[in-house]
This record gives sequence, C-alpha cells and structure tokens, in this order.
Amino acid sequence: MFQRRAILGALALAAMLSASACRQDMHNQPKYKPLAATDFFGDRRASRPTIADTVARGQLHLDEARYTGKLNGKDVTAIPIQITRQDLERGHDRFEIYCTPCHGRLGDGQGMIVKRGLRQPPSYHDERLVSAPIGHFFDVMTNGYGAMYSYASRVAVDDRWRIAAYIRALQLSQNAPPELQGAGSTGAKSASGGNQ
Repeated sequence: MFQRRAILGALALAAMLSASACRQDMHNQPKYKPLAATDFFGDRRASRPTIADTVARGQLHLDEARYTGKLNGKDVTAIPIQITRQDLERGHDRFEIYCTPCHGRLGDGQGMIVKRGLRQPPSYHDERLVSAPIGHFFDVMTNGYGAMYSYASRVAVDDRWRIAAYIRALQLSQNAPPELQGAGSTGAKSASGGNQ
C-alpha cells in the first residue's frame, strides 16, 4: 500500500513539473533582429541609427595620455594617474597574473614559457627598457608588440598603468642609483639622526 502511494505521488509530482515547463513566453519574446526589416519605423529598419553627439557609456576618452599612453604621437614620460601604495600593490597583483608567465616574477624574461621552450621576452632590466618612457609599457600592454598580444580587452586601463608603475619599481629594485642603495636600513637611521 505504501509503495503504491509513493509511486502515485512520484507520478503526480512528475506531471506537475512537466506541465509547469510548457510555457514558451520567455523563449518567444517579441524582438527585432539586427538589420531586419520592420513596419514599425518609417524607414523600415529595425536597427536604429545612433543619436548625433552621443557617447556610449565607457567610451568617452578625453584624456589622450591616460587612454593611449601617448601625447601627440609620443610615449608619455609620466604616469597620467595618481599612483598610491595600494595602486602599486594592485599592479604587483596584476603583474603576477598576466606578466609572470612570460616575463618572470623578477621581470628578467625567465618566465615559465621560456622553461617550456618558447620564445624569451626581453628583460625589463635591459638598458633599452630601463630608459624607455613609461608610456611604452602601457602601449605594449594595450596594442601588443612582437610575440606579445594585446591585453586591452583583459586588463583595465588604470590597471595597465598600475602594472607599468610596478615594472618601474622592479627596474628600480635591480638598478637603484648608489644614493638609494641601502637606504632601507642605514639611510633611515642617518635621516633621523642615528640610533635612538
């Protein structure tokens, strides 16, 4: 008796579930397909022309240096956004995600892809890149260069600047001027007047 009730209950539940899935309202919505004809608009086009002098959200790029890394066709020499310690940490984080597979954690071009036999990227510590303007790194991340493809669709604009700032920090860590070398320990004591 109990088994028969259980079977009838399961059949009733299955019937209710299958009946609830029969509606096609969500699948058959009224809509216009791109470039399709319609009688609704006078010009018979379903796709509407853009309104003059409007800019889509996220497409207003008035600051040329910020969005291209260039001014008048030349790489900028200063980062066009303010960089804080948190920005540098974010740049380090993004560098670890996107750059280390090829460029290595130290920026020396000894990433995992090199160990697997693929083409070695240049070291950030080469004189050519140490003296390159900061806009060069942003431009390479945005447009790609050599075997490197563009990261514009993967990394946000400001994050590209943060990565560029972190690359400069990496370069400074390996090529610090003599007056900054050892400033972390002795320099702090001498600046404060010696031992306390």
